[in-house]
Amino acid sequence: MRFADNGKVSLDHIYTEPDPRAYFGTLREFDYCIPQLAKPYFAELIREYRAVQRIHVPHIVDIGCSYGVNAALLKFDLTMDELYERYCDPAAGSHSLSRLLARDRELARSRNDLRHTRFVGLDKSRPALSYALLAGFLDATVHADLEEREPSQYHRAQLARADLVISTGCVGYVTERTVSRVANAHGTRRPWMAHFVLRMFPFAPVADSLARLGYETVQLDQAFRQRRFVSREEQSLVMDTLSRVGVNPSGLEADGWLYAQLYVSRPRVTKERVVVDLAIRTDRG
Repeated sequence: MRFADNGKVSLDHIYTEPDPRAYFGTLREFDYCIPQLAKPYFAELIREYRAVQRIHVPHIVDIGCSYGVNAALLKFDLTMDELYERYCDPAAGSHSLSRLLARDRELARSRNDLRHTRFVGLDKSRPALSYALLAGFLDATVHADLEEREPSQYHRAQLARADLVISTGCVGYVTERTVSRVANAHGTRRPWMAHFVLRMFPFAPVADSLARLGYETVQLDQAFRQRRFVSREEQSLVMDTLSRVGVNPSGLEADGWLYAQLYVSRPRVTKERVVVDLAIRTDRG
């Protein structure tokens, strides 16, 4: 196995296939679950945004969206278990790409619970974006590396429509450069943001860059499982990284799982009770 400098095993190959079967087949082995745990928090934030901003059809940008997993969970009220069954079923293994897409487009037509919400996916993987768009999971895509360069005029126009920005694991691989460029896309109007970030990646540089743009960031006092470690070697390497950044793994990563924390950032002019409501309402199930 190849490990990144931060200690995590490299799973880059599962993000570049023409369909999500390798993605779900691999991550199922390690009980990857952070999109499912994030779902109620994102859903509540969407409701809060609609109520506060009086926006009927919010545009949501998902940074590091891969195959549109967050959008699929939210738009079609699916679970990760349903997606695992959908793409890991032996019968799905024999399907052609066109048959998989036809099956997913039928799902998109029949179970669009958040039809008054538009999802824009931002990712470096063209195959993943293409599949998510053709399947109907995403409504638009931005194929760009905002770590390396500013968005093109076309991509900036897509990002400028963002009302909310979400992510479930890309921060750490993308930095404040990407997040700030998304936040700045419109120029004056700032989207709300909710990022689930692995504890091994300090969020302070992102929060500081957002603060300079007029944001206030709050961290929820809760840790969320992301996935089990691939191996003891990965766990040991990640524990070393946690030690370097001053994070205590006792009772969390020390027990065999990667953990994330949720950071919610809003422009200071909208001091609503969003974070409090998120914590209360999602705890009710």
